[in-house]
Amino acid sequence: MDWRRKIGSGLVVAGLLLLGMYAVPTVYGSAMSHLAVARFRAQSASNRQWDSARIRAYQQALLVKFPPPEAVLRIPKIGLEVPVLEGDDALTLNRGIGHIPGTAMPGAVGNVGVAGHRDGFFRGLKDVAVGDVIEMQPGADIAKPERYVIRTISIVMPSDTAVLQATSDSELTLVTCYPFRYIGTAPQRYVVQAVLVP
Repeated sequence: MDWRRKIGSGLVVAGLLLLGMYAVPTVYGSAMSHLAVARFRAQSASNRQWDSARIRAYQQALLVKFPPPEAVLRIPKIGLEVPVLEGDDALTLNRGIGHIPGTAMPGAVGNVGVAGHRDGFFRGLKDVAVGDVIEMQPGADIAKPERYVIRTISIVMPSDTAVLQATSDSELTLVTCYPFRYIGTAPQRYVVQAVLVP
């Protein structure tokens, strides 16, 4: 009978060890993930509304080497400061906001098109209004941010690319998906258009 008791005790100990090997890393990993999300949300007002999945995508994008940003975009009203990277692919928009290819380059005359995720950096666009200021600081020119004033806010279909047409004036067009809280692929685009303050 003594050997049965020893085998039983050994199996209980082995089971507890296996359970511990699973539970400790799982609980620790979950706690660290929640802590990382909380720290990210605490960094600025614009990060507080991010979805947890978008935060993880951003953190993964930080592991990828990108060329230097073309500009830095700031919207003081919503506490946003974000790099403008070239392109509008998913990885680029996970890391920052993207300059839409085919539109004027930041700092150049024309219509500069910029895209961002509605559940990421551009979540706060829902809180801007006509007359608000947007700053764009092209390249390494630290002393001279360009100031734009929001002229119009509109909602368009994805096929309506007229908002990105070339212009002879210096304009800035911010584009994100709409509605902001839509689950799945959003059917429309939220467009903020601003003009350069002379």
